Amino acid sequence: MIQRLKYFAITLALFVALGLTFERQAHAYVDPGSGLLIFQGISAVFSGALFYFRRRLKNIFVRSPKDIPQSSRSL
Repeated sequence: MIQRLKYFAITLALFVALGLTFERQAHAYVDPGSGLLIFQGISAVFSGALFYFRRRLKNIFVRSPKDIPQSSRSL
């Protein structure tokens, strides 16, 4: 198992080195809207994760009634 992991790591490092060695210059243009598109994607992922985990997050920040001491329930 360890031998296969070493083989995989060496192969991956070789592919990365070869990819960086033979890269070509990109004559491309990045318009100003691209930054906004990246920001929108990141905020969508963040808000989607908040929506998906909302019950767990609520349980972290809100105490349930059974955790409140008996003396403060009568107030």
